Amino acid sequence: MKSNLITLAFMIFSFTMLQAQSLNDSKTSFSIIGGVNFQNLTGTDFDGKKLENNLITGFHVGAQAEIPIAPEFYFQPGLLFSTKGGERVDGPITTTTKLSYIELPLSFKYKGALGNGHVVLGLGPYIGYAIGGNVTDTENESNTQDIEFVNEVSASDPIATPYMKALDVGANFFTGYVLQNGLFLQLNAQLGLVEINPDDKRIPENDYSIKNTGFGISLGYWF
Repeated sequence: MKSNLITLAFMIFSFTMLQAQSLNDSKTSFSIIGGVNFQNLTGTDFDGKKLENNLITGFHVGAQAEIPIAPEFYFQPGLLFSTKGGERVDGPITTTTKLSYIELPLSFKYKGALGNGHVVLGLGPYIGYAIGGNVTDTENESNTQDIEFVNEVSASDPIATPYMKALDVGANFFTGYVLQNGLFLQLNAQLGLVEINPDDKRIPENDYSIKNTGFGISLGYWF
């Protein structure tokens, strides 16, 4: 399942770039992008109380295409590797959750001339699929457990094993500035729209809910 979805993401991105080249090669651009993430896991605990988690630092790296659809407006698909997660402090114990995703952002972008470059504003959905993750606590730093990605946890599953859903879907927002030579700086924000915690049959009728939320800073270069 995991390999099939990752392959599908690569196929969609590759097909989009090939179509863009065939439709309007002189105006379609491509970029490499990388930067830092500041991510959190937001939502509610089993009792319905708001989670008081802290941000953790991660990173993202990947490629994008810029496909013209109207004067100053573009469709911008991308393919990224991105790390996310959050940190929970409970008395002397700090528990850190780290997640790694392959993401497919599908954004619509405005790019208008400003000075010697262009200002950009964009938004759109993103689809992410987790390819790894772990949970570590400071009570016993050697106690690092790999996350198991499932959609449902049965009543007989181990209570100590961390579980998450692999699929993440949300909204992506960004703004930035592109220099005349193609270098750009970008501020990003993401809002997870689906729960990434599985349906847990071990604890019936609970209000547990976790979503990815965060922002970041990117640097890149348009070819």
